[in-house]
Amino acid sequence: MAILTSQAVVAEIPQNQGKQSYTPALISLAVLYFMMGLITCLNDTLVPFFKSGFTLSYAESSLVQFYFFLTYGVMSIPAGKIVKKIGYKNGMVLGFSIAAFGALMFFPASVFHQYALFLAALFIVAVGIVLLQVAANPYVTILGPARTASSRLTLVQGVGSLGTTIAPLLGAYFILSRLSESHASSEAVRYPYMGIAVVLLLIAFIVFRLKLPKLTMAEDSTVHANYQEAKSIFSFRNLNFGMIAIFMYVGAEVSIGSFLTNYISDTTKIGLKDANNYVAFYWGGMLVGRFVGAYLLKIIKPSYILSICASLALILIAISINSTGQIAVWSMILIGVCNSVMFAIIFSLSVNGLGSYTAQASGILSTAIVGGAVVSFSLGVVKDNFTWQIAFIIPLLCYAYILFYGISGYKSKYTIKA
Repeated sequence: MAILTSQAVVAEIPQNQGKQSYTPALISLAVLYFMMGLITCLNDTLVPFFKSGFTLSYAESSLVQFYFFLTYGVMSIPAGKIVKKIGYKNGMVLGFSIAAFGALMFFPASVFHQYALFLAALFIVAVGIVLLQVAANPYVTILGPARTASSRLTLVQGVGSLGTTIAPLLGAYFILSRLSESHASSEAVRYPYMGIAVVLLLIAFIVFRLKLPKLTMAEDSTVHANYQEAKSIFSFRNLNFGMIAIFMYVGAEVSIGSFLTNYISDTTKIGLKDANNYVAFYWGGMLVGRFVGAYLLKIIKPSYILSICASLALILIAISINSTGQIAVWSMILIGVCNSVMFAIIFSLSVNGLGSYTAQASGILSTAIVGGAVVSFSLGVVKDNFTWQIAFIIPLLCYAYILFYGISGYKSKYTIKA
């Protein structure tokens, strides 16, 4: 077994700055994750809003998520090349700027009240988010020891979970509260997204002005020996199975979040505005879980925690689809806690031992986020033809695969044992 003794990509820090150079980088990344979480989870509000406003089926309303996450499949590898060429910092600045432009496109889309224009605007926003993901994820894992990469990524994503928790509340207050007007107008989404555009441009300017650590390739004889054995990036078993695990995880998380408002409304017979408030607990569970997970991942093997979380998610879905009322609702909501550390663990295990392949692997893994498009659309199609109980078998199968990855799929002869 070839074992890497160090990371092949490291932060280049001036000697007179020491470890404190990591502080502005981690703070800026925390803000980045906050905005990514806020924007992405506002889609959960747009799904029921557009479903009502444009009289759509579940499959048609899921196109909000489909086109948003389809971007990952189309743009992630090109984004990886862009980040490699212009650098991680400039990649983040460009990502914020493109996302801001997409948010501004909500203005003409709302004026003309055209669903297709909204989907186009969301696609542009997603292009910016993809760039941010590709630049930020490896940046976090590299800013510190490899053994605490999962913990560090989970902690920063925990800060980002504030955005995912706030998004449903903002969506319910500013957007779904005006649901009765949506058949004639989509003005309710206009000004919230104008505000988001302004904030994104401001953050882009601040990040541009920040002095962040420069990432460089480290020289290591063990790394070179390992690469001679690994003929290509796809020689890494942990990455190959990790791509599928990311696909399944994002698909399960997004599909549950997308239809949770409608599921709760149908299950408890309450209005969409009130049902959407429950979604904050789903994302809030991820917030709590990430902070707790950041600590646990320092003392427990990431693969163990991933296996436990996947097992609990399977149990909770089984309880929900075989129950009614509040038991069905809260068991589905609690899956958010299980989701909290999954992405960080899968990503870290997938790039573990890849060295200078890390940036390329990040682009490949980000491509797998297209699972959010495929799985959520599939769930919508099944729901249009069957029941919620049958539809939620789809994310159940996703968590079953993640359990496999946590038990065996992450292992590779070219990677450090996790």
